[in-house]
Amino acid sequence: MPLISSTDMLQRAREGRYAVAAFNVHTLEMLQAVTEAAAETQSPLIIQSTVGTVKHLGPDYLAAAATVAANRTGLPIALHLDHCTDFNLIVKCIRAGYTSVMIDASMHPFEENAARTSKVMEVAAAAGVNVEAELGKVGGVEDDIVVDDRDALLADPDECEAFMARTGVHTLAPAIGTAHGIYKGTPNIDFKRIAAIAERVAAPLVLHGGSGIPAEQVKLAVSLGMAKMNIATELRIAFSDAIKQVFASRPDENDPRTYMIPAKQAVKQLAIEKMQLCGCIGKAAQLR
Repeated sequence: MPLISSTDMLQRAREGRYAVAAFNVHTLEMLQAVTEAAAETQSPLIIQSTVGTVKHLGPDYLAAAATVAANRTGLPIALHLDHCTDFNLIVKCIRAGYTSVMIDASMHPFEENAARTSKVMEVAAAAGVNVEAELGKVGGVEDDIVVDDRDALLADPDECEAFMARTGVHTLAPAIGTAHGIYKGTPNIDFKRIAAIAERVAAPLVLHGGSGIPAEQVKLAVSLGMAKMNIATELRIAFSDAIKQVFASRPDENDPRTYMIPAKQAVKQLAIEKMQLCGCIGKAAQLR
């Protein structure tokens, strides 16, 4: 089947009280790994790329590879552009075949954020593309977007409701205490805030900074309305560590297939664990 918009996929996830795991990939092997994990578990899948990865590989290459994954497996797969501040790049990715995009204007005041999000909504509507926006500021580092812990702001539930009324955005990523990267301690997630936002916002909510959140916290967040969980840093670490292990034992190895195979397997295994944690295993059949 072709790539699909994540709108219906995530609406069903929220209604069913599970989340779809969304994986940031940086190589073909990582894309293949998460796809194989989804095929093995019959899970819906969101393949994500950061702006840096789009610039590194090209949106057409990424869209083509994701399309092959969807056609080969017959799974409901969406291709998402993560944390983009550049309107022109968003348009370029939509034209290349992306089925979901995130306009991150969270660094701007409310009115500017709403205006920029509405502009993307207009472009995406013609292509049937899902649009994700952010309110508040998620801390940590995502490509070249750096938010210091002191500058991270939690989303206001009333503002979330007003933002949805103004923009009609399909999915919302509210800042609720998570951070990009690996946590130095236990994440300080504001679960009461998630519940309050979910009461006011019917759209699926997105949990950013999903790498390293304790399982019980993920499950609670999902039960409260988080319908998508982003995983990036943990995948990169698993991929890189597997390659390092090969070179540790065979420092003169020069065949990429030799070290890419265990790296791919490490990512696949981690992806399966995250899908199980999100509760999306076996849910692909609902979207066919």
